[in-house]
Amino acid sequence: MVARKLITFYSDGLKNMTIGKTLWVLVLVKLFIMFGILKVFFFPDLLNTNFDNDESRADYVQQELLNVDNS
Repeated sequence: MVARKLITFYSDGLKNMTIGKTLWVLVLVKLFIMFGILKVFFFPDLLNTNFDNDESRADYVQQELLNVDNS
């Protein structure tokens, strides 16, 4: 009963939006650009390219977490 009220509340709200639909489109486009495009080009997966197995990746991450420079 409560779930049905929530679904109708949000669906009616989205149907009656005018400027909100445009803003949601802008938000979704921005998220796609941030996570779909920029991640591929600017944030390479260094652990997969530099290490062969999960054990060596885990050792590297553990060393980096424990060797924090307190300067």
